[in-house]
Amino acid sequence: MADFSTGPIDFGKVKVAIHRRLLQKLNLDRVTQLGREAVHAEVSQIVESLATADSTPMTLQERERLVREVLDEVFGLGPLEPLLKDPTISDILVNTHKDIYIERQGLLERTPVQFRDEAHLLAIIDRIVSAVGRRVDESSPMVDARLADGSRVNAIIPPLAIDGPCLSIRRFGRDPLTVDDLLRNQTLTSGMLALLRGCVSARLNILISGGTGAGKTTLLNVLSSFISNRERIISIEDPAELQLHQDHVVRLETRPPNIEGKGAILQRQLMINCLRMRPDRIIVGEVRGDEALDMLQAMNTGHDGSLTTIHANSTRDALGRLETMVAMCNLNLPEVATRRQIASAIDVVVQVSRLSDGTRKVMSIAEITGMEADIISMQEIFTFKKTGLADTGAVLGQFTATGIRPRLAERLAASGVNLPPSMFELARLP
Repeated sequence: MADFSTGPIDFGKVKVAIHRRLLQKLNLDRVTQLGREAVHAEVSQIVESLATADSTPMTLQERERLVREVLDEVFGLGPLEPLLKDPTISDILVNTHKDIYIERQGLLERTPVQFRDEAHLLAIIDRIVSAVGRRVDESSPMVDARLADGSRVNAIIPPLAIDGPCLSIRRFGRDPLTVDDLLRNQTLTSGMLALLRGCVSARLNILISGGTGAGKTTLLNVLSSFISNRERIISIEDPAELQLHQDHVVRLETRPPNIEGKGAILQRQLMINCLRMRPDRIIVGEVRGDEALDMLQAMNTGHDGSLTTIHANSTRDALGRLETMVAMCNLNLPEVATRRQIASAIDVVVQVSRLSDGTRKVMSIAEITGMEADIISMQEIFTFKKTGLADTGAVLGQFTATGIRPRLAERLAASGVNLPPSMFELARLP
């Protein structure tokens, strides 16, 4: 037993000693079967005996901390547990076992949290991936998984990760952001929201574009909340992230290959199967490959009101990426034919961005108006114009209408959605 009788307490060593004694006393199978409350009593007794037998000077607060951290080691993700319990944290980024960052309100900050060593971090990674039937080792050094709360996890280990195992956790709040939250955070304006709500109600096909962490899934969640409870929604995701609260929802998720590299189910296969399930609305969490062609064909053959997201830097780039994804199908479609498919399938493109101050904004709402020669024609309806930076680093700017009355206004009116012409006038939006 290590000697903790002099100097400041090394909680890491004490935790290892307690954990070892706990497993010797109960054995691993019984520990996990007993449940947290029963093990809490055992851990408390072991901590008490350690303090007495080894003359370890610990205050009541230090003993409680030890008990809590040992329980996190047994049932949770060890030193990451306090971060997972913080609702303000959106990302947990473990670069090495002693180099851990978090994202809070769009900004990165370093934390004092550390793992004991690489073996400790690897043990936690293995616990995460084994819970979903995956494995991570030298033969399979990259893995995606999902925590019980829906958080998305990616892990990559040596030899691919040069400095040691890396773990990235993208968190999704138990209570997703609502319309009121977006307005309060000034992500968009009430006028822009009214237009998007109308587009969903009128069953227009909407493509949400943006970079990593820009808020695409959040906006997709909000827009999907405008879909009627009378409609059958089928979502296709890789991995599942959406939080749909309608009555009639079927959620589909891709499946990675097994240990032998077989059995994978891709988004395109789910998309094809989805069309046989009588969907009223199809929501694709993110289009990223050859399933783009099947999605466009579905939008062009009666499955109106579909929603999806895509990684791109602008509304125009989003259409270019779609074109590239269709080309991945190797059908040798003429370029103009692909563009006509896109122009007739997608009605509205929404660009979202995370700005330098960490805030997220809807930077542009544009409609696709058709084809001009062999080019897809678009017109911007609303935009956010940046004007500078405040002394605090906050991005300055304003939402404005472009002064163009969109062609889709007629389709909205035909569906009973009447928007005042004044909201499209060239002026600052309310």
